[in-house]
Amino acid sequence: MDRRWTDRLLDPDERTLGVLLLAPAFALLALIVAYPIGRLFVDSFYDLRLSGGHRVHFVGLENYALVLADVDFWNATWNTVLITLITVPGALVAGLALALLANLPFKRRWPVRLALLLPWALPLSFCGLIFAWFFHTDYGVVNDLLRRLGQSQPTMWLLRPNWALAAICGTIVWKTSSFMALILLAGLQMIPRTLYEAAEVDGASRWQQFWQITVPMLMPSITVALIFRTLTALQTFDIPYTMTRGGPGDSTQTLAMLIHKTTIDYLDVGYGSTQAVCMFVLSMAVTALYLRRVGRTA
Repeated sequence: MDRRWTDRLLDPDERTLGVLLLAPAFALLALIVAYPIGRLFVDSFYDLRLSGGHRVHFVGLENYALVLADVDFWNATWNTVLITLITVPGALVAGLALALLANLPFKRRWPVRLALLLPWALPLSFCGLIFAWFFHTDYGVVNDLLRRLGQSQPTMWLLRPNWALAAICGTIVWKTSSFMALILLAGLQMIPRTLYEAAEVDGASRWQQFWQITVPMLMPSITVALIFRTLTALQTFDIPYTMTRGGPGDSTQTLAMLIHKTTIDYLDVGYGSTQAVCMFVLSMAVTALYLRRVGRTA
């Protein structure tokens, strides 16, 4: 029996070779993905606090009951969903416009394409600090421009809930539209030029070519871009944290920021794990909807 197994390892068939080649990847995924997620689920069933000398003990679904009754959790979830609903379509529209611009037949297109990389290459926290200065009430660039246009009173962008949320969403759209543009630009370059030439022969206008050729052929790239952008939007942390710290009050606090506060500031790992599980379930539900859409399209 041992010899037979050894022979299969030394001279493997196609199936055994595939298992052997994929085994390191599966082991790595289990180590960095499966184990942390599993540990997260396990910790969510415990009262696990790192302060106050509390004894770790099993509480079952008590943490989930507390989450469902937690006003701060629902407020943070609503802020997260609202930011997602605003920034994902905004980044898609801006990214598509940038991709179409970069795909035009310029003689020197590299400056335009280089400009697409700059927002994407900047760290998220750095973008948050830059735009926090842009939207500063007293010496921000935005209020300075509005003052030059005739506005007498400065707008308190980061000190009022609605204005703060608008500033955060604008910053996120600027930051993430370049990522969308890069994916859509790759999709645009895969569309055969002969389709547009045939449409021109048939008398189709530019607008008709866009809706009848560009958009349908670009849908796979749009779907992929939306999946990645939506998942990162649901996990938004850096930009709101560096711009407002969740304020004024908790009006711009996202779910990721609430989890950070619970686990890092309050050292309540059990309850923070429960909140993280809820965010994980939300992300998986959204991903499942996208994948179902992709399956129908395929």
